[in-house]
Amino acid sequence: MISGISSDSLILTALSVMMNDIDSILDDFVIQFKQRLLAESSVADVYFLDYAWKWFKVYKLPREKNTQFMYQNIISVHLSFLSGKLLKDIRRSDVQEAINYAVDRPRTCELIYLTLKQILEAAAADHLISQSVYSDSVRGVVLPKRIKKEKRPLTDIERKAVKTAVFSPMKNCFVKLLYYTGIRKGEALALTPEDFDFNDRVLRIRKTLIFIGSGRSEIKACPKSSNGFRDIPLPADLIESIFSYVSSCEGFLFHGSGQGVVLSNANFYRRFWDSILFGLNKAVGYDPFHDSEKPINGLTAHIFRHDYCTQLCYQVPKISTKMIARLLGDSEKMVLEVYSHIMLEKENVIDSIENAR
Repeated sequence: MISGISSDSLILTALSVMMNDIDSILDDFVIQFKQRLLAESSVADVYFLDYAWKWFKVYKLPREKNTQFMYQNIISVHLSFLSGKLLKDIRRSDVQEAINYAVDRPRTCELIYLTLKQILEAAAADHLISQSVYSDSVRGVVLPKRIKKEKRPLTDIERKAVKTAVFSPMKNCFVKLLYYTGIRKGEALALTPEDFDFNDRVLRIRKTLIFIGSGRSEIKACPKSSNGFRDIPLPADLIESIFSYVSSCEGFLFHGSGQGVVLSNANFYRRFWDSILFGLNKAVGYDPFHDSEKPINGLTAHIFRHDYCTQLCYQVPKISTKMIARLLGDSEKMVLEVYSHIMLEKENVIDSIENAR
């Protein structure tokens, strides 16, 4: 016996505490059970596609137009077979079936899986399906293997064509900007004369152009990322090549019709680039009336950008990888990947081992 307290009193007190804990546990169980019943009854008539479009309006309308179009296409084209299926009845087999329909397009499969995963995750957060249903639906799904295209710099023949091709002033300006500055296609298409400071010999990147479908475009008042805001030095050869054209322009440098009035769109750009490719091929001897194959194939604006990065990496340590990343408006990690590849090319493994030993 503890002073003044009997053992019976201690037992009764302990039992009372235990009973209170049990009552609390039972109360919590009842509340959770009622919530589960309410959730099950509330999703009884919620169809997957209805919720998918609600999810799109809530979470994706604030995104860029191209991102919106991507999600709209996935829902309307690749998930339409789920029409009439209740949200609570979606299973892993449905997710896999959606992917199997597009199995010959690995990147599309990745986007389908990403979209379904986000929709079901949101449904779980809204308590329309359980967390276990969400997890089971997206776990173990098999995606086709996607082989990424290897990035490449310009070939010798492409580099020769850039130096010798005869273009209109607008096309010449576009090609030379890609070659000498490594800017992105959208950044180039958004340029106006005000972005150039020929006295300080810099090009200021502050915006980009994005395509909306095939016939529309708009200016985004910031580059692709926060790293994209940058000033790029203009080499003397570039200034000599484009000064006259840039100085004579009003509005956008690259446009479909009218002096800088109509923004470039995807249709215009496709024709514009095809014409540039024809001019580059012609510069290295291509004759469309006699030659069956073009010497330059698969060349894109992004290859110019990778070439710019590659050639700068050959100048390390005269220039740092951090500065190269700053000029490109990209991450140093991306530059290091290019630089590491260059270092691998230069390695002499046998000599290194012999010298080390």
